[in-house]
Amino acid sequence: MNIFTKKRVVLFLLFIFPLICFLILSTGENNFKKLPIVTENIIDISEIDASNSAELKDHVSIVCFLGEDVNTNKTGLLNLNEKIYKKFLDYKKFQILAIYPTGSQRQVEQLKEEIGTFTDMQKWVFVASSPEEIEAFYKAFSVNESLVNLSSTKAFLVDKAVNLRGRLNDEDTKDGKLYGYNMNSVAELNSKLQDDVKVLFYEYYAAFKVRNKNKADRKEVGS
Repeated sequence: MNIFTKKRVVLFLLFIFPLICFLILSTGENNFKKLPIVTENIIDISEIDASNSAELKDHVSIVCFLGEDVNTNKTGLLNLNEKIYKKFLDYKKFQILAIYPTGSQRQVEQLKEEIGTFTDMQKWVFVASSPEEIEAFYKAFSVNESLVNLSSTKAFLVDKAVNLRGRLNDEDTKDGKLYGYNMNSVAELNSKLQDDVKVLFYEYYAAFKVRNKNKADRKEVGS
């Protein structure tokens, strides 16, 4: 007797298989692989933002450095907007921080106008600061390459505790450490940064579920 009839296979795929996947994910939450911290306790942007309009703490942030000539990284920033910002716009506490030297406001306004043509800009945050403060802020990332005219082609992922996140076993870097993501590479934004932001948000989601479960358990014990 053939137990693998077409009807049974369909029922398995529709009902049993998804249930098995859910149970595996549920029981494996505590073993979920977290996104590595590559630099701990970087400086919060609030320390160099004279306008007090931005902070990294309690946010999942993508940080980029526009530089003295904003047009240098325009293509990369447009890529970042399309491939990352629009994907996570609806996520709570998500933001993109764009840092630029005081005096470049006119270029920045032109950039904001161009990006904002087809984008809700509510979670794009632009911060002006002095060259010295920008260099000091970037130095805290402990990245093995310098800014060029206060700009970088890389976008950096910072968690809610103000740690720099990335990869420690990246196959495309010499030492395996990935500190930032190349904004000029659509493939890297898609396959690495987008995935890593998802992992980070799931990390917080899993922690939230564990906290709620622990609270419920304590209530049962105390009742």
